[in-house]
Formats: sequence, structure tokens, C-alpha cells
Amino acid sequence: KWKSLYQIQGERKRIMRETCSKYKSNNRRIITPYHVSRIFVEDKYRVLYCEVPKAGCSNWKRVLMVLNGLASSTKDIQHNTVHYGNYLKRLDGFDHKGIYHRLNTYTKMLFIREPFEKLVSAFRDKFEHPNNYYHPVFGKAIISRYRINATEEALRTGSGVKFKEFIQYLLDVHRPVGMDIHWDHVNRLCSPCLIDYDFVGKFESMEEDANFFLHLIGAPQNLTFPKFKDRHSNEERTTTKITQQYFAQLSPSQRQQSYDFYYMDYLMFNYSKP
Repeated sequence: KWKSLYQIQGERKRIMRETCSKYKSNNRRIITPYHVSRIFVEDKYRVLYCEVPKAGCSNWKRVLMVLNGLASSTKDIQHNTVHYGNYLKRLDGFDHKGIYHRLNTYTKMLFIREPFEKLVSAFRDKFEHPNNYYHPVFGKAIISRYRINATEEALRTGSGVKFKEFIQYLLDVHRPVGMDIHWDHVNRLCSPCLIDYDFVGKFESMEEDANFFLHLIGAPQNLTFPKFKDRHSNEERTTTKITQQYFAQLSPSQRQQSYDFYYMDYLMFNYSKP
């Protein structure tokens, strides 16, 4: 079993490196604190984890906290503790020497997810539930720019953004409000062409990949990757079928442009075109 998992890892890394050498000329660039600002550090087991939202990141942070001795079980850690507790260090918090030492000696890993599914998952989480950040900051800007005859209520609260409007915002070169880590490219968040990741896991094979990774770093045997859904746990996870229902609301050209937008992620992580 381990042997086939090693082979899968070798293949994923090969495709990633080949895509980088074909499309990116930046492999000579200096790694700055900006490039490593999404990377969490676990010093005890010497792990660097690049956070990709909507690809199991809350549960990965729980695992890192247990590895670090900050909690005895992943089940004990609340959502807010994970995201707002600042218990885990980020790599950009170290000086130049500390950053390079860790990049050269720690096991670097990231977990990714099919780009359209990740996008729909983010949309459902941020816009279909009450949210006192995404509605006023993104919702208001999106509705006022893309909705004709928007009601005063919608303009005031920013609630009720439609998927089609969200996609208009995403594809707009002159966005009324900036990008967000929940729908940015993995390519931009984790700089895989500058940082040579040792392990590339996929959300689609999370349990197998995660437990293989824990085996590789010599984690305690009783530590397994948690299966629970972090937020809106009574709601169905975003599946391929749910993703198709959202994308059916778009025109063929919007679907094509969305694919073009995530083209590098599709290529680099070997996901087939939907």
C-alpha cells in the first residue's frame, strides 16, 4: 500500500515541476516573506503546511496543534480556536535565516482540491450563510456593481449574492474589491514553482493521503486525520454534482473563462477539465 502511495506522490510532484518549468520563468527568484505568508510551522515534527482554504485546512491546523502538544485530541479544538487563536506560527514570522533553515530541512506539504469544487464550496460558505465580513465587504461591492435595479436592502447588507454575480466579480479585471484567499489560485497562495513541496495531497483522497503523510513524519499512531466537517456540519459537502448545479447557472463563455482563470491549478495538479 505504501509503495503505490509513494508512486502517486512521485507522479504528482513530477507533473507540478514540469508545469512550472514549462510556464514559469521565476525559479530563480528570491523567496520573500510574502511567498511564505500562508505557510504554517510545526517545529516538533518539522512540518511546513501551506494553507489552502476549502481543502481541509481547518482539520490540518487541528492536526498540527496536536503534533505541537497544544491539544491532546483534534476533537477538543473549536473552529474559532483554529482560525483566530494564533496558536500556530507562520513561516513569515521568522527572520531570513529561520525561513531558509526550515524550508531546507522541514517536510513541506500542501493539500489541494478540484478548483471549481473549491470555488463553489467557498461561495456556499461565505455567501449563503450569515457572515459579518464577506457580506459587507464583498457582497455590497458585488451587488452594487453587477445587479441591475438592486434593492436598497441588498445594497445596504450585501446579503444574497448570486453565484452568477460572484463569477462576474471573479472574472472582472477591474474588480470592485480585491481577491481573497478562499478563491485565489493555489499557484499564488503557495508558490509551488518557488518552493519545492515534498508532499502534495488531494482533498479527493484526503483520508488516505493524510494518514500516509502522518506515517511519513512519524506522528503518534493514535493521531488520524479528523473526518468531521468543520462548519455548517448539517449541510452536504460540496460534491461534483453540487458543483455542476452551480455552474449550470452560467453561460458557456463564463464557464470557459472560469476554467481559464484556474487553468494553471488544473494543469499543475493534474485535474481534468470539467
